[in-house]
Amino acid sequence: MDSPISAVLVSWGNAWLGGHVGLDEAVDRVERAGGPQVVADGPRESTLRAFLAGLRSEGLGSFRLALPVPGDPLGLAGPPAFNMSAIDAGQAVIAVLRGRRLGLVPAPDRRGSSYAGVRWTAVESADSEPYVPSLAEAEQALTGAMRAATDALRGVAGPGPGAPSLKDPDEPLAPGYPGRAHRVGALAARLSEALRLAGERGLTSGQLAARGEALRELDRAVRRARVAAHHAIVEGQPQG
Repeated sequence: MDSPISAVLVSWGNAWLGGHVGLDEAVDRVERAGGPQVVADGPRESTLRAFLAGLRSEGLGSFRLALPVPGDPLGLAGPPAFNMSAIDAGQAVIAVLRGRRLGLVPAPDRRGSSYAGVRWTAVESADSEPYVPSLAEAEQALTGAMRAATDALRGVAGPGPGAPSLKDPDEPLAPGYPGRAHRVGALAARLSEALRLAGERGLTSGQLAARGEALRELDRAVRRARVAAHHAIVEGQPQG
């Protein structure tokens, strides 16, 4: 999925768990971003609202974001079945419960001609903490990668018009996140959009080869910055 729906669920889910918003508001914001939401947990399927309420009764403490790609399982700790599903989707949410973790992997949910939403599949996740950079580390790496990519792309216009203007992200972090997380998350979201647009510029194979490494490093830094920003509200809290 290209949609940032996992990031939205993590952001507003953590705001709900922190008492900054109610469950209804959190789910409404997630559904505003992705349409109706259901969760498949084994043979059972329930609405996202009912599923989250049930997790709360099981000791739900926080949500974590994973933005993995092949060769870089960012935010994942296993097992292989969950990792493979998350990498295929390019994103996932990890619900930290009392004594265990549950992974949620999103996929488009289309039923008929008018229904378009998200179907989450619940998969057991390893009850361990994957390495995720701190917000300060992620911001520093993002700044360096952005400078390197800017130098590499300087003078490359591609066949289309000049560089498009980038708008701020449609879904900023929810209430309760520190100001630095809002700033880093917004920058990472804008750079993610810039990377997407760069892929549509129609550069020649030679231009892409010369600049590919800088763009790959920027993509890596962007994903780390987004994950770190979404985890900032729970940094320093005991896990599990």
